[in-house]
Amino acid sequence: MNQEVYFVNSFTSELFRGNPAGVIFYSKAMSNELMQKIAAENNLSETAFIDINSNEIRFFTPEIEVDLCGHATLASAFIYFNFINTEKNEVTFRSKRGSLVALKAATGIQISLPRDIYRKVDNHQLFEDALNVRVNELYKGIDDYLVILESEDTVKNLEPNFQMLKEIDARGVVVSAKGNNIDFVSRWFGPQTGVNEDPVTGSAHALLAPYWAENLGKTHMQAAQISPRGGKLDCKLDSDFVHITGDAKLYLKGKINLD
Repeated sequence: MNQEVYFVNSFTSELFRGNPAGVIFYSKAMSNELMQKIAAENNLSETAFIDINSNEIRFFTPEIEVDLCGHATLASAFIYFNFINTEKNEVTFRSKRGSLVALKAATGIQISLPRDIYRKVDNHQLFEDALNVRVNELYKGIDDYLVILESEDTVKNLEPNFQMLKEIDARGVVVSAKGNNIDFVSRWFGPQTGVNEDPVTGSAHALLAPYWAENLGKTHMQAAQISPRGGKLDCKLDSDFVHITGDAKLYLKGKINLD
């Protein structure tokens, strides 16, 4: 049995930048075990599996399944519009976090993610030790901790202790600061999921955008994730969703031999 697979770089228009995701649209049932094995073999931060009959989407890192992944949603929409149903301008995926709507946009693809809610946390010391830097503010969202740092340069120059971060009870830790030439910047660390640093994390912006909207007094913002690969995201908020627009670039189309 052969299964088509795509590798897509999300939140970039360039090869070898942005965040690579695996995308598999399947018509015959696949077990959880097989999905996890394929994701581990792909060795990307996430592989998305979409049931072509129902549009149910699931996300697997090399080690675990996660409920929501923004860059893999964007990659899946890119493949849907370009290879699965080229006449469509909109698709809705059914995820464990509800419906994820993707639209063709003038500057790429817009995905709508459920808006996260953040609450203040006081245990700065654990994060200061793990990040080896002074923490200005600390919050917890549904999946991740949000750490606010002094400046873009502080975020850029971080050298985290991944073993300490791995002990933190969360999907990951997103660090952020106001940008020098952009509204805000971030990096995302998730050794708990098998991904020390994710290049561009769409789902983290469901947490980042509401925080920065409140602090900057605006609901339409430009963001950059300043990992070594890097990527840019256009973020708009309403009362329920964060609408994130980004580009995507196909890297690979192939077939997996499952015999």
